[in-house]
Amino acid sequence: MTDKLLEAKPILERFRLDGRVALVTGGGNGIGRAYAHALGEAGAAVAVVDLSAESAEAVAAELAAKGIEALPVVADVSQADQVQRMVETIVKRWGRLTIGVNNAGIAGWFDGETMPEAEWDKMMSINLKGVFLCAQAEARVMLPAGYGKIINTASMSAHISNTPQNQSAYNISKAGVLHLTRSLAAEWAPRGVRVNSISPGYTRTQLVNEFLEKPIGQEKLPHWLARTPMSRLGEVTDLQGAVVYLASEVSDFMTGHDMIIDGGYCAW
Repeated sequence: MTDKLLEAKPILERFRLDGRVALVTGGGNGIGRAYAHALGEAGAAVAVVDLSAESAEAVAAELAAKGIEALPVVADVSQADQVQRMVETIVKRWGRLTIGVNNAGIAGWFDGETMPEAEWDKMMSINLKGVFLCAQAEARVMLPAGYGKIINTASMSAHISNTPQNQSAYNISKAGVLHLTRSLAAEWAPRGVRVNSISPGYTRTQLVNEFLEKPIGQEKLPHWLARTPMSRLGEVTDLQGAVVYLASEVSDFMTGHDMIIDGGYCAW
């Protein structure tokens, strides 16, 4: 019997992503931007995918300034033809795709009894169908190669019913991402593709900071902090280690798992 411990590469080398190609949807801002930087710093070439060309190009330029190979791509993840073109563009540029981070999503607060049907459909189309379409297109490249890492952004809201705001549709869309992750993980594991998810808690992004400057944000923040054992919001940098871990060979025996990073919110 071989000694796997002694044969293994040094641990920090196993976190490296040199030679790998990643895409990050919703990469033009917030959590997606942080993911793109983390993957690039770990050695991957990164396609920054966003609905906004300006945002995708800006983040790709940030990566290029660090010496990271980067490609801005514009795509609406709720449209299958655009998702397929997204993947084809990346494969045409680099010849492969090894990491797919399906992060694009929207949020919204609606009372259950008055939520418009159109808003429900929009939430599910982007947050759930969009993740499926991206995973599907990514797997069509990864499965024939026999290896790949798909990482979906869920939310702590997939595990709880948030308070004091009402957001049942968002919670349901993210709960769907969790079960989609588990289901695809089980289906594709025998062919070498791992599927996991990350569930952030309340995290500071530019949009969140703008919200917190408004009266309604100042009203909600004390409630959120009171229910968080660490008594603070997360920073996008708090999530970067998880995406590199899930993208690297260190996590090759993990699939169908959700990593909750919420300052302890779901522990109570």
